[in-house]
Amino acid sequence: MVKSPANYLKVFTERTPEVVRPELEGIHSLEEVVRAFREATGWSLRYESAPESSPPASLTWSTPANPGVGVTPGHLGLDVADLNPEVARPPVDTESARSLARAIGGVLDELLATQRELWKREAELAAGVPLVPARDEASHLAARLEAVLKGGTEAVGAHAAALYLLDEGTSELKMRSCWGLPRTRLTQPARPLKGALADLEALLGHAVVLENAKMMRYWSVPERFASAVCVPVATSTTILGTLWVFCRKKRDFNDQQTNMIEVVAGRLAADLEREMLLREGLDGAALKRQVAAAGRLQRGGLPSIAPLLDGWDAAGWAAQTHGIGGAFFDWFSLPDGLMVAALGDAPEQGVQAALTAAAVKTAVRSHAPYQRDPARLLKHVSFTLWTGSAGDQAANLFAAMIETASGRVHLGTAGQLGAIVVRAGSWESLSQPTEPAGAGPEPHYHPQHYDLAPGESLVVFSDGVADARDHAGRPLGEAGLGVPLSAQADLSAEALVALARDRLEAHAVTPDTSDRVVLVVKRLSA
Repeated sequence: MVKSPANYLKVFTERTPEVVRPELEGIHSLEEVVRAFREATGWSLRYESAPESSPPASLTWSTPANPGVGVTPGHLGLDVADLNPEVARPPVDTESARSLARAIGGVLDELLATQRELWKREAELAAGVPLVPARDEASHLAARLEAVLKGGTEAVGAHAAALYLLDEGTSELKMRSCWGLPRTRLTQPARPLKGALADLEALLGHAVVLENAKMMRYWSVPERFASAVCVPVATSTTILGTLWVFCRKKRDFNDQQTNMIEVVAGRLAADLEREMLLREGLDGAALKRQVAAAGRLQRGGLPSIAPLLDGWDAAGWAAQTHGIGGAFFDWFSLPDGLMVAALGDAPEQGVQAALTAAAVKTAVRSHAPYQRDPARLLKHVSFTLWTGSAGDQAANLFAAMIETASGRVHLGTAGQLGAIVVRAGSWESLSQPTEPAGAGPEPHYHPQHYDLAPGESLVVFSDGVADARDHAGRPLGEAGLGVPLSAQADLSAEALVALARDRLEAHAVTPDTSDRVVLVVKRLSA
């Protein structure tokens, strides 16, 4: 016959901490304010501590001191009984005294709210302290866990303890540390969570106290002892496992001892979480250094010197949202007086976009020497990108082949990019959106031709520039660049790029959500 659980099982449920009432008495200047109020008004301003929401009956008028935490530390009010008996009537009328007291109460509320925010902020800053490992700290985690188990077990007068952690599939519990037990226990296989009733109860957030040795097998106690306690080991967001504390003799564990074991479990969880955060932090720091190095390498690969061709100037600017991205520009010379100018933008962000951009840029430089038609160049680059990936890489790409002797420009666009020609006082669009490069095995691109006159500039930019929104949600658009650039068309290519960047930054009020790039190729006046 199975006995009632009350005869052998004790379950402690963790209670949610109550909201702590602020200590209004800690505001030392309050006493001076009250004294000055009495002298200035003839009324007695008094603070009454009252946890309930209703004011004390002794106050003729009051306002609660409200720090915004759902509790009232007290009330600030006027008390007729404390009027100065030597004054026939207060020098300040009742309404004026109440108005001043209400204002003082408002200041008090703001002070209490500020103190609470400071209290919260200090705790958040404590959690944000960077973790700096000792030189050999990694080898001491086992010793720290064992020391915590030893200290907690001895504190409650028990004889052994074991820490069991869940596997990734949350189906097994493996002993990871112990004290008072042979270390050979660490070599034993993991216990299945299924059927481990005491562990399952603990993982629900309860402390399970077992005092009856006859029922140890029923509750699947992992070690043979006369009594035991099982508590959860968890952080605020993650359940890690269970902590068992064992005793050789049959005994009870009172509330204080159970709370002590739960504190030990919290310390174990904190040590484990710190170790995990430390490893993630070190890995993250190494990754940040690699990304920063990749960003420097990517920026260093952008041309910074204008092409050494008489009568021509070029400049560009690229901004990556995450320090590294898919926006790039390029120019280089070919035989027979040809100059190639290219601008690309991968729709992804970060490292993935940077890899796509590097592949596109390399393909452009590889195919351009033998493909003198921009449409065919775009088609070969697109095919290279499509066959060299899993089919999930795509990029916007602009390519122009410029006959520097005549100013004849042969250009083509793959994807969503903007292209305009700027001259003194006017501008015109050459944009021709098509499918992006790498979208399929047989793309179709149409070449365009334009005769760039002396003093005119070809300006190409990504959709991240054209789609930049102002406070009213209006995009910058081609006109947002064409109008200001045409007003100062006599500037150098570098100055025009700087003007375009300034216009973009002045227009866009929302945070950058995409990489941005601008390229200017200018034919200088004779």
